[in-house]
Amino acid sequence: MDKRGLIEAALFASSTPIPIQTLCKIVDSNEEEVRRIIEEIRNEFESLKRGIEIAETPEGFELRIKPQYRERVKDLAPFADLGEGCLRTLSIIILKQPITQAEIVKIQGNKVYDYIRELERKGLIKTKRSKRTKMVFTTENLEKYFGLKLEDIRERLKKVEEEF
Repeated sequence: MDKRGLIEAALFASSTPIPIQTLCKIVDSNEEEVRRIIEEIRNEFESLKRGIEIAETPEGFELRIKPQYRERVKDLAPFADLGEGCLRTLSIIILKQPITQAEIVKIQGNKVYDYIRELERKGLIKTKRSKRTKMVFTTENLEKYFGLKLEDIRERLKKVEEEF
């Protein structure tokens, strides 16, 4: 079985990032070889001007739509990997950062802890210990994920907020 094809199939099939160790087990190979194969696939996607890319997140590797194509295809599956609760939590963080986790819990309830873990796992936010809570911030990956600058995302969210 072709290792390259197997890595592509695994990334395509998974709805969450796959850790490098898991990819190594799937293709029965070492980390160095798996990273080399991933880099080859990335280069091919870039040279052929494909609409998808392989991204590395804190949790592993994932196949996703390139930022420049997201706007045109967003209605087909608008960030389906983020549920409504995660999107609400992320909106609060974007609009009010820096914000404490405790403040977000006051706004949205205890389920926020799960949402924050999920957003952090996806690399969209980061947390930093601050006394008995955590400070929550967006990362540069947020702009890549949405294909927009942070200020543009804020402006869109403010317009939506004003409508309500």
